[in-house]
Amino acid sequence: MMWSVAHLPFPLQMRIGRGLGRLSYLLARQRRHICEVNLELCFPELSAAERQQLVKKTFIANGMGLIEIAISWYRNIEDYRDRVTVTGLENLEKAKAKGKGVLLLCAHFSTLELGGCLTNMISPMDVTYRPNKNQLFQAAMLKGRKRHFPKVLEREDVRGAMRSLKEGRTLWYAPDQDYGLRHSVFVPFFGNEAATITATSRFARFNNSAVLFYRHYRNADNSGYHLEFSPELENFPSDDDVADAHRINALVEDAIRKLPDQYLWLHKRFKTQAEGVAARPYFKKQ
Repeated sequence: MMWSVAHLPFPLQMRIGRGLGRLSYLLARQRRHICEVNLELCFPELSAAERQQLVKKTFIANGMGLIEIAISWYRNIEDYRDRVTVTGLENLEKAKAKGKGVLLLCAHFSTLELGGCLTNMISPMDVTYRPNKNQLFQAAMLKGRKRHFPKVLEREDVRGAMRSLKEGRTLWYAPDQDYGLRHSVFVPFFGNEAATITATSRFARFNNSAVLFYRHYRNADNSGYHLEFSPELENFPSDDDVADAHRINALVEDAIRKLPDQYLWLHKRFKTQAEGVAARPYFKKQ
């Protein structure tokens, strides 16, 4: 089914994606609850009606993201080159020229899978991933990603990630999800304390690698994609992991505010709480 959808005309693909999003909004009650809690925490300034509208738009964006996964794994990505606009590529090339590796920070937007493939088409990079519990999906995901990226590393493969930077390669890394207490600190995310991983600083410090923030969006009219590379982050990493994590969260926030419906609000970003399991907002709001 994914292969078949991947070879349809692009406008039809996006139409199917929007339909999937609307259907999942109706059927995926648990994920809808997670999304509602996240948006209530992060956008308290919105009215209840405005937040509910954003929930619906988020599911629609994620439905299109599912179609983009199929495109990434089963379609010649060159077919989409004309749909890509790139800003700041000179920043990435300048950072690569230093020969110390580039840590390319990103966030979990619904365009993550296709955005990564489009980026690799422009400038090769290695990627990290979190294994999926479903063995069939895991096999398809790994095979699909290995079609595009020079190296596909498990999230726990710290040595492999550091080796990529040591070899002067570009490493795609997304530090914006809740990975538990281990190697995390609590810093604000949209005004709420969130467990934020500190590995970003360690990776950058290891080989004195340049660190850039990368944003990828689906155009508002669904006509294509926009990739943005920031200038190299100055004075990063610092000697303070908490300050570094705070800075990263601020960058992610800024990226989200541009098109908030395209962010992966279906993830339990505030699952880990300093007060323990009972303090998880996903329990308290039900």
